[in-house]
Amino acid sequence: MIRLNEISKVYGTGEVKVEALKRIDLEIKKNEFIGLIGPSGSGKSTLMNIMGCLDTPSSGEYYFEDINVESFNHNQLAEIRNERIGFVFQNFNLLPYATAFENVELPMLFMGVKTKTRKERTMELLDKVGLAKRAHHKPNELSGGEMQRVAIARSLANNPSLILADEPTGNLDTQSGDEILSVFQDLWHQGHTIVVITHNPNISSRPQRVVQLIDGLIENNGA
Repeated sequence: MIRLNEISKVYGTGEVKVEALKRIDLEIKKNEFIGLIGPSGSGKSTLMNIMGCLDTPSSGEYYFEDINVESFNHNQLAEIRNERIGFVFQNFNLLPYATAFENVELPMLFMGVKTKTRKERTMELLDKVGLAKRAHHKPNELSGGEMQRVAIARSLANNPSLILADEPTGNLDTQSGDEILSVFQDLWHQGHTIVVITHNPNISSRPQRVVQLIDGLIENNGA
């Protein structure tokens, strides 16, 4: 599904340059559950942004489903982000004035999914993450773990090929974080491809494979 060939990312110009990623080689197969682990500043989020087509590498090649992403224009990249990649972030990024149902429904609304199908799928996704009974609660009426479950359900709205989760347990207590990892594990068993990016080494027992990133280099690809 994903192939990174000698991916580098450099920020800055002139004498002040930061090499965030250094000739990264990595392959992720369909229906893998990958934990991408490393300390703060190791390049994890930069790598996620490239895999999620939110940023482009300074050099190297990125293949998403056997297509070289470099050949895509802005509209094509936006289409991949909207239709084929689901994002889960540390801060949940939920609309505060919308209910859990409305937050999950929104991506399908933008995609023009018919009303009946959209509403049925929204409830199906909330049920999948154990929140069907909280569908009409707003974020300020939910716990941190429940908000992250809503965010996970939203990431699945358009049936993406890949789910990218950036520090999804970072704002949660230990129990809630463990419950969220269980949700990802269940989704993996249901056939989803998942990459969880974190600085927390305690999640290493959950993913199928753990990739360790240090100072912009892959120290261990878990193979």
